[in-house]
Amino acid sequence: MNLFILLPVWVFHLGASGVYTDRESVFVMEGDSVSLNTDVKTNQQEKIKWFFNNIRIAQISEYLNKTCTDVQCNEGTERFRDRLKLDHQTGSLTITNITNTHSGEYKLQIIGSNTISETIFSMTVHDVRGGETNTKSVEEGESFTFDPGVIKNPNDVITWYFNEACIAEITGNQSKICIDDQCKERFRDRLKLDHQTGSLTIMNTRTTDSGEYKLQIIINKSIIHRLHSISIISEKSLNGTVTNWTVYFLAIGGACAGVLLVVVGVTGEWHKKLACRCSLAK
Repeated sequence: MNLFILLPVWVFHLGASGVYTDRESVFVMEGDSVSLNTDVKTNQQEKIKWFFNNIRIAQISEYLNKTCTDVQCNEGTERFRDRLKLDHQTGSLTITNITNTHSGEYKLQIIGSNTISETIFSMTVHDVRGGETNTKSVEEGESFTFDPGVIKNPNDVITWYFNEACIAEITGNQSKICIDDQCKERFRDRLKLDHQTGSLTIMNTRTTDSGEYKLQIIINKSIIHRLHSISIISEKSLNGTVTNWTVYFLAIGGACAGVLLVVVGVTGEWHKKLACRCSLAK
């Protein structure tokens, strides 16, 4: 009786062809980078192949690894040119500077001596909303929040970097902000991490906060990288700008007043001459 109960489950995991298959969904924004992970460390005996919509785009075989450069792989569209990076130790595939042409199904196939395992990553690429860019300008002293742009799941690992230095991290129920002294000194009591959404807020911004902020999200077998950058505008710059515009408008006002006086003067003289002519006529 137990045999009949367990047998269908065993067949379900192996599949009809004896191939282990797993599925993952990946959601990214245009311009992001994503790493599709194998979760294995190759011992040089397996063959690792990557396919995009059933077209082979990368492969590790024995001591050789290669990514696609031919027309068939790119389908004449330059889809993956200079965007693929293959890790020879793990077989993981990284795609950089993603566009909407990269949406589709990526299949990882690991061929061992006795087994074949497959993982299918279904990737959806979203356009940057409303033509937004990831570069923002902020006035000094204001607060600014970085939005991850994804719905956070409990098992996701979210890490924030500033100029490649880790400044905040959420792992499960644990969160950390500024572990090293340099980070604590720069952002002392000014970082706020939302554990529910993964968003990062910088309070009382300073010009020294200008730079590149990188978000890394580890979701199941994929790693997503998202870049943000902010430029903090100092009050001195704003005051200088206001002063310059004030001088500009005062100059224009003065010039207009001068022209008006000239016009009034000319008009007065014209009225005098007209009155004189009228008196002579009488």
